Amino acid sequence: MKKTVALHNLGCKVNAYELEAIQQLLENRGYEIVPFAPGADVYIINTCTVTNIADRKSRQMLHKAKKMNPDAVVVACGCYVQAAGEKLEEDTAIDLIIGNNKKKDLVDILENFLAEREDGGKPSDAECKSFLVDMTHNREYETLSISKTAEHTRAFLKVQDGCNQFCTYCIIPYARGRVRSRRQSDVVEEVKRLVEAGYQEVDRYPPFLLRTRFPRGRKRDAARPDPRC
Repeated sequence: MKKTVALHNLGCKVNAYELEAIQQLLENRGYEIVPFAPGADVYIINTCTVTNIADRKSRQMLHKAKKMNPDAVVVACGCYVQAAGEKLEEDTAIDLIIGNNKKKDLVDILENFLAEREDGGKPSDAECKSFLVDMTHNREYETLSISKTAEHTRAFLKVQDGCNQFCTYCIIPYARGRVRSRRQSDVVEEVKRLVEAGYQEVDRYPPFLLRTRFPRGRKRDAARPDPRC
């Protein structure tokens, strides 16, 4: 029987893009996407940690999901998860903890967890499992892509992740790591797919590229991030 999945996003456009990519990975594996309401088999919350309020909202949505269906698998992913770390394993509302740079593996992680749960018996017997990468030392750009979006005419395209600024008030470099840029060939291929799907405009995110490398003598072009970053 086809499993149903409810999705909820908190935070920025980059988070929204990544959750749309996760949705398409789920659909490609045969999962049915349903509204964030009681009755889903799986709830996936893409969390945010840019403020204390964002942290609180992330926790509230995770607990809300478990209350809507105590037998469901509740998956916490994103920046709040990355910043909070393994201490979230103590939260009984969460079944899977998936940090940044592991979202591309979310469907495989979920299917392995579901298989273990079926072998182990009751849903409550399954322990919370975490999949986290140390983002302060990670230099890999996580490859996620979309072929459609909820917008009718405008699509959003992620080309860079992380930040090198380490501002006193900001947690982003710790939650998303240092700057990594997407390969130009991947960017071009995704734009082509979106245009073929009928989208008339593509917005790049983040809107301001934070770091680019330029060979000697080459003219600076902020619209073309170097894939080595």
